[in-house]
Amino acid sequence: MRSSALDNEETHVYDHRKLGRELGLFDTDPLIGSGLPYWLPDGAIVRHSLEEYIRTAERAAGYQHVYSPVLGKRELYEISGHWAHYTDDMYPPMDIGGEQMVLRPSLCPHHAVMYRSRSHSYRELPLRIAEIGAMYRSELSGVLGGLTRVRAIQLNDAHIFCTLDQVADEVAAALALIGSAYRAMGITGARYRLSLPGAGKKYVAAPDMWQRATEILRQVLDRSGTPYDAVEGEAAFYGPKIDIQVTDHAGRESTLSTVQVDFHQPERFDLHYIGPDGAEHRPIMVHRSIIGSVERAVAHLVEHHGGAFPAWLAPVQVVVLPVSGAQQPDADQLLGRCQGAGLRARVDHSEAGSLGARVRDNRLVPYQLIVGEAEAVSGEAAVRLRDGRRLPARSSDDVIARIRALIEAHDTRLWID
Repeated sequence: MRSSALDNEETHVYDHRKLGRELGLFDTDPLIGSGLPYWLPDGAIVRHSLEEYIRTAERAAGYQHVYSPVLGKRELYEISGHWAHYTDDMYPPMDIGGEQMVLRPSLCPHHAVMYRSRSHSYRELPLRIAEIGAMYRSELSGVLGGLTRVRAIQLNDAHIFCTLDQVADEVAAALALIGSAYRAMGITGARYRLSLPGAGKKYVAAPDMWQRATEILRQVLDRSGTPYDAVEGEAAFYGPKIDIQVTDHAGRESTLSTVQVDFHQPERFDLHYIGPDGAEHRPIMVHRSIIGSVERAVAHLVEHHGGAFPAWLAPVQVVVLPVSGAQQPDADQLLGRCQGAGLRARVDHSEAGSLGARVRDNRLVPYQLIVGEAEAVSGEAAVRLRDGRRLPARSSDDVIARIRALIEAHDTRLWID
């Protein structure tokens, strides 16, 4: 991962647009269009690692993963309420075969249709459906910026269909998942906001629904002892939500994660479950996103870490540095063992420059394994950590095992003795 990204140390405030390009993570092109970034190989690794972390965490929490189409009939969004309350952010319909089709602005209508595709018993609830899926927002050119405001979004989304008695526990569990993810990503300084409705016609007119949903979210936040601000005018059109706010390099605040309580769409889509009394009952729909959009999450991680990602997210996790050409065969052999252990590793051979120069070139890589004459003979490696710590030479098998254990645990620490 060679880069001049950190050559200028005059500031520790990073703009993800500049740093992302310098690190070869993503870029844009006018021929593709504004707000439509493409991911380069190293950026694709970060994105893939993040998505796999989320899927694994969701599976462990009892979520079932699905796929749904990026298009839907206009009627779908009329039923959900998006057409009436969200049209300004949607792309215009396309006439296809006499039907008006729309690029979806949200995944929840698709998941509601999936739920109602078959009958459900109360014994199945809570039913947790998750997807990392594409959605599209008709953003004006003036507000687009890097990965934080884009027109094509990969959203880490999920919808929980549950009974009224289960809602508070599901909201609390979603907040716990978000907290775990933030610890794994090394994100600090997040702020919690209770987003409430404001004045105007943006919101569904159902006072009782809003009051019940708001009370549930307040109770969960108060019970957890989480500090939060209540802000009017920031709710979704169908219900209040808890937003987790982060700040970018310019001091601008944006929402990264969210948990929402929705009484509206289950009614609009006429969703039911069969209760213990044998009668039909209306489920509640909890919307939640652990990291929000993948694009915004990566943008924040780039700025927050300055490109020095936690090891499990780093495009290159280990670089092997032979001191001279004589150790090249040993370095190549060590590389093979690292890769065989599932580590993303490469060799930076001596032809690339002095050892000191290569150490500087690779300073964003979490682990540098240096192989000199003594290490080549003993089968060891001298470990240099990204934070500048130098560890004495030790068995390369031990080094690989320790690195792998930390990465598999999504631990942000570089080394534990």
